[in-house]
Amino acid sequence: MYVTAEHLRDHVIRPTLEYMGAWTPDRETFLLNAAIRAPDVGLFSARTEGLGLFNITAAQHRDLWDRYLAFNPDLASRVRGLASQRAFLSDPDSELQTNLSYCTAIAWLMQQRAGGIKEQQPDANAFAHA
Repeated sequence: MYVTAEHLRDHVIRPTLEYMGAWTPDRETFLLNAAIRAPDVGLFSARTEGLGLFNITAAQHRDLWDRYLAFNPDLASRVRGLASQRAFLSDPDSELQTNLSYCTAIAWLMQQRAGGIKEQQPDANAFAHA
């Protein structure tokens, strides 16, 4: 299956960030670039070590659930809503490989937990001439 960057942005990344209540143009661009930029290094680990689109390791995945989402039940429930019903219970890491929306949400939460990304601030002079 061939997926374009535009398809990934428009049909996976943006809707997932919107579902999470976290969409901004900068966050969308960050995740898109993380998914497509470097062919040999993933967002969070070397491509040979991680799983799925963002190359998140099983250890990173479990750490996010155990040390972050476990203390944010509303957020955990929202993320869990993206996962498959049965597959998640038997093999949660498989969701990183087979579920693009779930993988995108986990990638975003890992970035958010680490301090997020620098958001572009609007130019204060941009409205001066309006």
